[in-house]
Amino acid sequence: MHIEGTVIHDACHKAAHPVPWINQAMGHGSAILLGFSFPVFTRVHLQHHMHVNHPKNDPDHIVSTFGPIWLIAPRFFYHEVFFFQRKLWRKYELLQWGIERSIFITIIFAGIKFDFMNLIYNLWFGPALMVGVTLGIFFDYLPHRPFRSRNKWINSRVYPSKFMNLLIMGQNYHLIHHLWPSIPWFEYKAAYEKTKPLLDMKGSPQRVGIFESRGDIYNFIYDLLIGIRSHSKRRGKIRKLINLYPGYKIKKILLKIVNETFIGSN
Repeated sequence: MHIEGTVIHDACHKAAHPVPWINQAMGHGSAILLGFSFPVFTRVHLQHHMHVNHPKNDPDHIVSTFGPIWLIAPRFFYHEVFFFQRKLWRKYELLQWGIERSIFITIIFAGIKFDFMNLIYNLWFGPALMVGVTLGIFFDYLPHRPFRSRNKWINSRVYPSKFMNLLIMGQNYHLIHHLWPSIPWFEYKAAYEKTKPLLDMKGSPQRVGIFESRGDIYNFIYDLLIGIRSHSKRRGKIRKLINLYPGYKIKKILLKIVNETFIGSN
């Protein structure tokens, strides 16, 4: 199922197959298998590329910074909300969304009526949930930590590793994808090796950024357990809620945590 995540991702960049209709078929097919909608995924993901790490205009930023990592998969439903809030559809994409969602609902109703929901849970929803967690961690969370910069050379990272390259199919070179979105996943590593001197010169992050420093570890543990980030230094909504708490000592500790995990307004 992780392969399906790579297929829909490359298809939305028209990089899954050089023949347009085959690329579209791969995108829609993988979307149905994952319980996604291909036009929603495409339009929302392209918005992510246009507004990386923007607290309001980057939908993936909200997925990554609005709760603990272990609950990252359900937050992908926000993509559909974002799609309709921003009216992102073009041409026949609203119709495509309707067809895909009708297929999804029809399968669920059939599963209920003919009593094969256990099969759906085990062979569809379960694997799809695992893919959602994988996509959330390796496409959204890890590549964009610490979620501060919008500079194209440092707004995401690479973490070179032969093991990770095989495990997540090159998605550990996420910065390469952001810089050159038309490059297919199987060429990320080669592109990274050729452009490494340029990335070094630009100061591009080239480490996983979790256990290398005390701050990395602290922020990772926070994201694992809580994960809600503040974008305002003094008047953020999180601070307003904390200030309602009557106990001074607890309030002081909570405000310190918010200050430590503050990521700015970009």
